Amino acid sequence: MNQRTLIKKLALASVLTAVAVVGSTFSFPVFGSKCSPVQHMVNILCAVFLGPGFGVASAFVASLLRNLMGLGSLLAFPGSMCGALLCGLAYKKTKNLPFTLVAEVFGTGIIGGLLSWPVAILFMGKSAGDIAFYAYVVPFLVSTVGGSILAGILVFSLQKSGALKSMRAAMEQ
Repeated sequence: MNQRTLIKKLALASVLTAVAVVGSTFSFPVFGSKCSPVQHMVNILCAVFLGPGFGVASAFVASLLRNLMGLGSLLAFPGSMCGALLCGLAYKKTKNLPFTLVAEVFGTGIIGGLLSWPVAILFMGKSAGDIAFYAYVVPFLVSTVGGSILAGILVFSLQKSGALKSMRAAMEQ
């Protein structure tokens, strides 16, 4: 990757991270977690335009900023980062948009939801007897399905208009 491409990718990752942080002001509580669908939309956009590495980095920075600003919880880390990694890898390997959307839902909703249980116990002072290991799966699924629908509408519209191809090409120039 040349320096010009790297700068473009860093700039887009920064903008998408900012969108995720600002979008987290539009969150809603579900069973003790703050659901932020915009983060999942950003994960998918990162997967399509930047790849899994930038996607995970963007998810980490957005989660960190959300926590520092009081807009999220520690559960944002496993949820958003697992989703970003899985959908980034799915798009990189297949270039299949529906599969990428499903990978985001599975990565965040199932894997991230399950990994949130030990995070809640170790770092948030939750008692293992108070919460089941799958307790975060449902709220994470609610959030990621909403964000995946938003991203699906956006990305499929870009693809249909031909803009997606030209935007991806512009990132590589």
